[in-house]
Amino acid sequence: MRSMASMNRLQKIQNRFREYRMSMRTKLNLGLGSIAAMLLLSSIISILEYRRMSNYVTDLVADNIRNINVAQKLVSMSDEYNLKVLATIGEEDSISVSVPEFDRQAFMAQCDGLRTSISSKEAFPLADSVIYAYSAYMLTSLELPRVMASDFINSRDWFFNRLQPRYNRLRADIERLTDAAYSDLQTNSLTFQDSFYRSIIPGIVSVGAGLVLVLLLMFFIRSYYVSPVYRMLAALEDFTLRNQKYMCSFDGNDQMAALNSQITEVTEETVELRRRVKSLRDERERLIEAVQSVQE
Repeated sequence: MRSMASMNRLQKIQNRFREYRMSMRTKLNLGLGSIAAMLLLSSIISILEYRRMSNYVTDLVADNIRNINVAQKLVSMSDEYNLKVLATIGEEDSISVSVPEFDRQAFMAQCDGLRTSISSKEAFPLADSVIYAYSAYMLTSLELPRVMASDFINSRDWFFNRLQPRYNRLRADIERLTDAAYSDLQTNSLTFQDSFYRSIIPGIVSVGAGLVLVLLLMFFIRSYYVSPVYRMLAALEDFTLRNQKYMCSFDGNDQMAALNSQITEVTEETVELRRRVKSLRDERERLIEAVQSVQE
């Protein structure tokens, strides 16, 4: 009993689906609407993806440029301090010599900022190297008052043989840190280029899918609408010009099938009407012949 009830239920569902017929307008609107919706959705996805990647990479590039500027500032601060030390050595009055002022707190803060902001793996050891070289250089520069006050130490030899090598080491470490910032900038620029291509991929895919859908829609229209129209016209031409029976059939349950069914009924009625007219003419001719024979 349950199987019979389920079969009846399934039969009712199938009948409902058979009774539901999509019109030609609905089919065309559905096909064209699906293509338009796909293209619109893919365009929105491409725009959103491009904006997201553009904002992300733009922030990265801005950080890289800021890091490069900070590294250049460290070089400038180091050069300025080193020149001040050299100028101090050249002064004649060596009794009141003091170590030139240097903003150590700003220098260390900028080094720490570079260490955390550069995304490459080389940033941490390079920043640490800068800090170590800076500490060694500053510690050596604190010997300046003692060197200038001593009669046994040549201040120029101390500067060029002891302080300058440490400065050169500091300068080289800062330049390597700057190179890391430039490398990070180049990497992010390539990432921006790759993100641009990734953002337009949905648009390319949607255009390709849209073209495929357009071709399928053209095939669908030619198969289900254009071809039946030509077949009905050919059958009507055979019916009107060659007095052949209208014979045109195709699959479908939409307005085209209904139109073909109506044309078939009209042609059958026309054939029946022609047959009756012919029989009436034949009967009339027989009556005329009979009357003529009676009169003779």
